[in-house]
Amino acid sequence: MKKIYLISGFIWFACALMIFSHPAAAKVYIDVGSPSFKQIPIAISDFNNKTAGTAKAGDYGMTVSEEIKKDLSLTGIFNLLNKKSFLEDQESITATTADKIRFSDWTAIGADYLLRGNITQNDKEIIADSYFFDVTRGELIFNKKYRAAAGRIKDISRAIASEIMLALVNDEGDFNTKIAFISKKGPKADIQMINYDGSELKNITNHQSIILAPRWSPDGKFLAFTSFKGGRPEIYLRNLMSGTEKKAASFEGLNLCGSFSPDGKNLLLTLSKDGSEEIYMLEIDTLKLRRLTKNYFIDVSPSWSPDGKRIAFVSNRSGSPQIYTMDIDGNNVKRITYEGNYNTSPSWSPQSDRIAYEGLKNDKYQIFSVDAEGSNPVQLTSDSANNESPSWSPSGRQIVYASRKSSKSKIIIMNSNGSSPRTLHDYSGKLAMPSWSPRFK
Repeated sequence: MKKIYLISGFIWFACALMIFSHPAAAKVYIDVGSPSFKQIPIAISDFNNKTAGTAKAGDYGMTVSEEIKKDLSLTGIFNLLNKKSFLEDQESITATTADKIRFSDWTAIGADYLLRGNITQNDKEIIADSYFFDVTRGELIFNKKYRAAAGRIKDISRAIASEIMLALVNDEGDFNTKIAFISKKGPKADIQMINYDGSELKNITNHQSIILAPRWSPDGKFLAFTSFKGGRPEIYLRNLMSGTEKKAASFEGLNLCGSFSPDGKNLLLTLSKDGSEEIYMLEIDTLKLRRLTKNYFIDVSPSWSPDGKRIAFVSNRSGSPQIYTMDIDGNNVKRITYEGNYNTSPSWSPQSDRIAYEGLKNDKYQIFSVDAEGSNPVQLTSDSANNESPSWSPSGRQIVYASRKSSKSKIIIMNSNGSSPRTLHDYSGKLAMPSWSPRFK
């Protein structure tokens, strides 16, 4: 298999606002990156239903608990216990204080944590009281209240799921994010976007041409990408709010899109206007261009580290495509991949400590990661599909990639250690180059 070129290949409402907080008895931060990590067993009871005013009674308690479970299941972190195994009786089913809960009933079914609560709906809003307990210690971790407009039950559930993530792993999770990717049917392609939970698939562009490398701005307001809409490769910036587009680079030869700088002021490009494919930095406001690599080799797929200090890229200067890093001024070039003879599509983790990439092994592309200094390479996928173009989630705990087998393609999310893969979207055509958004507020 040979590639022609080397390139990188809900939002909960403001009204879902916490208005009351009971501080945790103790901070509980679990190291989900540990090699010995096992999924956290958690029991989520149906919230107790209440109504007020003229609002019609509904089973909102069951709905909110089921939505919380759906969100938490997406993280690959939790073992969500089946409520048919719960031992609670009518006397304890509404208990929300530690002294009235029989924690032995929960340890007996293997739960480490317990969530329960009350939910009230009136004519205008939903109010949820949530209580989260450490079962082993018999302690309350948090008690918080949320409000959302009537009918916005998902906003409530997502806010509670994020609070559980904060309590246990010190991070709100990736719930309020999106993934952009290329969807291709025949010779024509466009960019589509989908929510983290697989909902709300949307078309973003209508170029119906070759499109490559969608890249998010750090604030999530823009996508940069390469399009052949005008008959040759040019780089566009699309405002996702207004839907307007403008050309950012249209030089002679190749114009291939790289990533934004962490402050959003600069965009990395691969251009061939001066001969060979080289990496440049474009100042977006002024369109001032600065060349970073200067040699006769092919240098492509530049990716800016989130700490702003380094750039990862692909070069064939060693005789085959490999991953390199350099300082943002182009100095201190260092090769970091040595296993395999075709490694490309580098993507930095949010902590800037590891780089995911695709590599050719046994005639299939697989996803790997390596630390930023070139040590500790790990193979993350090993199936019979071609797995390409990894992109990290904002939390750094998950990676999205494109998987292709025969004529079918999938966008897949897995944990950063390669475990718990789940299909986000599949298609009978070709899906390629997924790019994970920042968190939306």
